[in-house]
Amino acid sequence: MKHLSAALLAALVTAAPALAQEAGTLTLGFGIGTVAPKDNNGALAGMESSIGKNTRPILTLEYFIRDNIGIELLAAAPFKHDISLAGLGEIGSTKQLPPTLSVNWHIPTTSKFTPFVGLGVNYTKFFEEKSSLGMLKIKESFGLAATLGVDYAISDKAALRADIRYIDIDSDVQLNGTKIGKAEIDPLVASVSYVMKF
Repeated sequence: MKHLSAALLAALVTAAPALAQEAGTLTLGFGIGTVAPKDNNGALAGMESSIGKNTRPILTLEYFIRDNIGIELLAAAPFKHDISLAGLGEIGSTKQLPPTLSVNWHIPTTSKFTPFVGLGVNYTKFFEEKSSLGMLKIKESFGLAATLGVDYAISDKAALRADIRYIDIDSDVQLNGTKIGKAEIDPLVASVSYVMKF
């Protein structure tokens, strides 16, 4: 009986329809994302810098130009990051917006799980920089972005999503108008979302 129940459960899972991704489909996702910069964020004024992580609401909008291939825009509420320097501790903070445009391939399956991969470009705008050392300015950044994720269909119109992104963010940093180095942020962005299909 135990083996029969396990086999029946497996059959039900694999027979369940995935969230269909036909050409012309539009999806809208609401969730939470954490931007976690890599360790060792480059030298600023000759001192090693460290940029803290932050969690904020995110929004995704994806339009399928072909079956299983979508163009996705990632947006978010502003992320705030603390900035520390070796030997000085926390010396300031900044906010940033990281809109990212990607092309995603949703890999067809016969289960409720639909994995996907994506590649795109990111634009990061920094603002409201503050520092105890003077006037801090972090320049905008353009870079590549890569995504790996999975959708779990809870109906033919909705899914739960988990994904992780790598974003190439390298920005010149100025203090009182003088360049003091480059912030090598290059974060991983982990998020979970509720996705609706239209």
